[in-house]
Amino acid sequence: MASIVLDSKKLRANFNYLDKLFAKHDIKWSVVSKMLCGNRLFIRELIRLGITQVCDSRVSNLRAIKTLAPEIETIYIKPPPKTQISAVVRYADISFNTEYETIRMLSKEATNQGKVHKIIIMIELGELREGVMRDDVVDFYAGVFELPSIEVVGIGTNLSCLYGVLPNHDKLIQLSLYKQLIEVKFNKKIPYVSGGSSVTIPLIDQKLLPTGINHFRVGETLYLGTDVYNNTTYKKMHRDVFTLYAEIIELIEKPLVPMGEMGTNVEGQSFDFPDGEIGKTSYRAILDIGLLDVEETHIEPADPTQRFVGASSDMLVVDLGQNKKNYKVGDTLKFQLDYLGTLRIINSRYIEKKVI
Repeated sequence: MASIVLDSKKLRANFNYLDKLFAKHDIKWSVVSKMLCGNRLFIRELIRLGITQVCDSRVSNLRAIKTLAPEIETIYIKPPPKTQISAVVRYADISFNTEYETIRMLSKEATNQGKVHKIIIMIELGELREGVMRDDVVDFYAGVFELPSIEVVGIGTNLSCLYGVLPNHDKLIQLSLYKQLIEVKFNKKIPYVSGGSSVTIPLIDQKLLPTGINHFRVGETLYLGTDVYNNTTYKKMHRDVFTLYAEIIELIEKPLVPMGEMGTNVEGQSFDFPDGEIGKTSYRAILDIGLLDVEETHIEPADPTQRFVGASSDMLVVDLGQNKKNYKVGDTLKFQLDYLGTLRIINSRYIEKKVI
């Protein structure tokens, strides 16, 4: 059976690196847990790090966190669906919001539950995902401040996730200025300016992060050591906190070129093969994972001599060349994963989860 393994020592090393970086610059940061898909084995490893605040985009995942560690402050990091207002108020201490009617419903539900629900209002700075348009910010806040059982604790923005719009000093200084404007106009204190995510981290060392940005939400860099801005890996961080192992279920020497009339595969793809491969053979390992679990474009063999040659719903095929390492059926091949690969694999109920 295929498995994904979390290395707890490497996770802690990455966490400590980030924690020291943010502490040095007086920035509060929250771990984004959505990549863990609510898996309690992995969530326990986060809790052991001593985290105090966690973000997720699924209420069920926040419920799992609250069940294991009710003292941890939880943030729901997308505009809440109206159908889940009650659950958001129950399991999220803070939620990100952009719609007045949704906040009004949160206000009513928080009153019913005898709570004060905290919110961060997201501002549109060009990524065109969630965010109140800048011309509407002041009027939006004016209405929200009138609602009972709602406490506005922050202003925030999202960049890079949808279209790849990169953060820069000018965009983030705008966010800081809006915070100052709101505080002066309404005589209210806005504690968080949540303008940072994994992609924003390089701006800290470049001294391009405005001093007003005091809150980051970080997931990918913690788990994968990724410098998202430059599409590389930080030298002092581990990219292999998670490793995928897939079992070989068939290993046979076969031709390099298929035989027969060619159509399309399950993904609608058609293939051409160079004439130079006709008549040649190699050892092909069929693995016990497939497109149902992950797309092969998001995982990479740890051994660079191995290469993917095909995939179907439940099997991936890897070319082992002449199999100089003498793999056999029942052995496992090791893979590194990118963000989407890790997310897909952890979300698959067909992949065993382990911690070392």
